[in-house]
Amino acid sequence: MMSNGMMFSSDLGRQIVRYAISGGGLTLFYSGVYWVAAVPMGIDPLIANTAAFLATVVIGFFVHSRWSFAGHGRRDRPVRASILFLLVNLAGFALNSFWVWLIAIHWALSPSLPLIPIILVTPWVSFYLNRRWTFGN
Repeated sequence: MMSNGMMFSSDLGRQIVRYAISGGGLTLFYSGVYWVAAVPMGIDPLIANTAAFLATVVIGFFVHSRWSFAGHGRRDRPVRASILFLLVNLAGFALNSFWVWLIAIHWALSPSLPLIPIILVTPWVSFYLNRRWTFGN
């Protein structure tokens, strides 16, 4: 099907829906770990961000490789996919660390405010990179 001059396959549509569900759940889990550590516990926001990343990355690989991107791309090189997934997630971690640094540290605003781009921006950057690079052809 064509939409605004871009190809939009039913496969892509299913992946977006599955990713929105699983990625949304993972993002909420990540955000919860970050918020509890940074706000009520008063841990440095960058350390809280690291804890959230570590708590989420392994779960994310299994969820996304087995459900979100099921049937997409090659599955004959699991070590390669694992490494690429880790690299994509490290890029997401770096992006989230940037949001935390910029908003909570540099601008000295509430450590809760980085959750806005962490929830609204980073997951879609990760979706694109994972679909294209990690679980692509």
